[in-house]
Amino acid sequence: MRNITRLAFNSYVSQIAILSSVPSAAEKFTVAPSVAQKLEEKTQASSEFLSKINFVTVAEQEGEKVGVGITSSIAGRTDTSKGERQPIDPTGLTATRYRCEQTNFDTAISYAKLDAWAHKPEFQTIVRDAITKRQGLDRMIIGWHGTHVAKQTDREAFPLLQDVNKGWIQHTREEAPARILSDGAHSGDAEAPGHKPAIHVSAKGTADYVNLDALVFDTLQLLDEQHRRRTDVVVFVSDELVHDKKFALVNAAGDTATEQLARDVLLLQDKIGGKLAAVVPNFPAGTVVITTYDNLSIYNQDGTRRRALIDNPKRDQVENFESVNEAYVVEDYALIAIAENIVMEPVAEADADAGA
Repeated sequence: MRNITRLAFNSYVSQIAILSSVPSAAEKFTVAPSVAQKLEEKTQASSEFLSKINFVTVAEQEGEKVGVGITSSIAGRTDTSKGERQPIDPTGLTATRYRCEQTNFDTAISYAKLDAWAHKPEFQTIVRDAITKRQGLDRMIIGWHGTHVAKQTDREAFPLLQDVNKGWIQHTREEAPARILSDGAHSGDAEAPGHKPAIHVSAKGTADYVNLDALVFDTLQLLDEQHRRRTDVVVFVSDELVHDKKFALVNAAGDTATEQLARDVLLLQDKIGGKLAAVVPNFPAGTVVITTYDNLSIYNQDGTRRRALIDNPKRDQVENFESVNEAYVVEDYALIAIAENIVMEPVAEADADAGA
């Protein structure tokens, strides 16, 4: 590390300590609530997709879902001669709960990288953004791909962070399986050993649906009726499902300076199944998720963000050890529908004959 880098880094570490009112950021400390909130806001602003969903701070590690969106109707009438008027919770909360699990976001930055940044007046901002952007990317991966919570995670066995936390799709599988289409009528015997579920989409040969519009329209029926015609419902779709189709990708963000957050939501020029469709980062292949942005949440538990910034000359790097308790939450299962294992080709002839 060059001397100019040392001065810049030491100033950065001192500033981190001052903001959380601790004597040193080189020892593990609890990040001040106001600072933790700012970090969450910076992480959210690092991605257009994250900026559209909910980031919610909760007091308890486990409890009832907060309910951010307005999903239930409230209009009605009561014959008060026979009973009392009963107010309705417009957030439409179901009985399911959330549980925040500790997630470690440990980052290493080499001396060489810091040396390259040291001469820039925005050095501290560059270091901060490098950390928060990666945290944002990982949260999107976990949200879409997470299946379980492992005591010891394995990045090689689960490169899509499936073992870090349960994501939105996994919660739907467990809490509302009736909202998911995962197998078609032409994939063979579901009880047979080694059966691979598949939903075939093709205008040629034997298939479950003639096109993606038909599949999406069918999946849309899994939403509660009151939600099917909402204009804020979005079809999130895997990019490979629309790669060879006429849908032109149009960037959702504008060109003004205020809209220069990471543009990672790509709107499709044409609707699918009559709904606005979008391609978002780290979305699982062969999948369609129909919901609203504000039906997806990431909860973080207040007071659980811990941090330590360590200079490690043995590895020629500085190390940011950071953790927070968080949960990935579907606010209302009546407002989500999923199709997975989608294959954009007809059933193989041998398989079609076997299923006949």
